[in-house]
Amino acid sequence: MSVNVDRVLKTLGEDFKVIDADGHILGRLSSYIAKRLLEGEKIVVVNAEKAIITGSPENVFERYKEKYDRGSKEKGPYFPRHPEKIFKRTVRGMLPWKSRRGREAFKRLRVFIGVPDALKGREFQKIEQALYERVSRTEKYVYLADVSKHLGFEVRA
Repeated sequence: MSVNVDRVLKTLGEDFKVIDADGHILGRLSSYIAKRLLEGEKIVVVNAEKAIITGSPENVFERYKEKYDRGSKEKGPYFPRHPEKIFKRTVRGMLPWKSRRGREAFKRLRVFIGVPDALKGREFQKIEQALYERVSRTEKYVYLADVSKHLGFEVRA
């Protein structure tokens, strides 16, 4: 299944910001993005699979596996396996999802694995407050792609 990136970006219009998630801590970046979405900005995130989750890999894998296994296949709750969908779910958790304002803010977010061809010429933003090198002192971390692979997601080239 391939995504028509041009069609997806056309729904946002022309005035959107592009953020590169490579080397950023997932939670910090998500809270920053959620705040900007609530202020009315349109945001596109690229390289979602390269976001970092701090903590010992065993604990991180166990925590996400519990979220994924929770509920039933028929009734949910459903937790995603794809890295871009996990990223979106993390941002959604930081928005007032049950209100109109939160749902409209969430509609202004687009997340991609890698960098789509349509965005190759654009300038990407880095968020200094969320960069791993600037913030974290721990050497225990895991990439979002590894978490997705642990949950059973296979990257198809």
